Amino acid sequence: MFRRIKLGAAIGAFIAAASTFSTASMAQEYKLGIQAYKGADVAAREWRPTAEYLSQKLGMTFAIVPLNDKDLIAGVQEGKIDFFFSNPSIYVQLKGEGKAEAVATSTKEIKGQRTEKVASSILVRKDSPITKLSDFKGKEFMTRAKSSFAGWLIVKRLFLEKGIDPDRDFKSVQETKSVQHVVYAVLNGAVDGGAVIAGTLEEMARDGKVSMDDFRVINKSSADYPFAHSTPLYPEFPMVAAAHTSPELRAQVAKALTALTPEDPASKASQVASWVPPLDYSPVADCMRLVQNNGSGKI
Repeated sequence: MFRRIKLGAAIGAFIAAASTFSTASMAQEYKLGIQAYKGADVAAREWRPTAEYLSQKLGMTFAIVPLNDKDLIAGVQEGKIDFFFSNPSIYVQLKGEGKAEAVATSTKEIKGQRTEKVASSILVRKDSPITKLSDFKGKEFMTRAKSSFAGWLIVKRLFLEKGIDPDRDFKSVQETKSVQHVVYAVLNGAVDGGAVIAGTLEEMARDGKVSMDDFRVINKSSADYPFAHSTPLYPEFPMVAAAHTSPELRAQVAKALTALTPEDPASKASQVASWVPPLDYSPVADCMRLVQNNGSGKI
């Protein structure tokens, strides 16, 4: 009961703050949940222009609702969220429950290279003695959340496939508030290493928050991808419709998103280069099953 009240209050508060652009003619309000892996304030700032764009384009009101992983999942399950942007594993979980269907997949671009894939970067300080995955045994590790797909699940899969069980072999796996907190914890020596969604380090360096030269990426891949990364590539974050939304509305939202260009304010704010039709998320489901089985058994 308390959790439902708390979730309802959180959604209500963000909707009230985000609805200043609504008009009397826009009676129906659609709640757009955002997985706030960078923090709620950043999520609201980055995604409010997308809500404004959809509102103006479709003649409806869309309100941004930044939520943590658990509250986003609960909000969709309880029918309080109409559309949401999340990591692939949250989408796959809710799709498996019959609660959601992707309408588009996001893409990113850096230095003119566009990608529809996501990966993880395993970071250590430049002066760390750690040079390979097995060196993390007995060490303290950090991720934003163990429910994070690019920040933990695909990392855990990588370790398991190398015969390393983080739950057994690491001294600890700590969680924190945001991906930025992970980077700072590694930089400050609070932990021996950490994992973040690939591109986090480059974004923070671009904003002058850290220097790329202060870090090394462990198990660095040579795959053609615009960000330094440690893991295989998986489908990027999707925009998803909750099951209770109509097919007509889903099609309208998908059409509006795919019409965005990199120059549009919504694209610049969200750092989404473009939207494409939903990719195949079965590799994500495979990863989740393997991790849940702790690396054993067929997927």
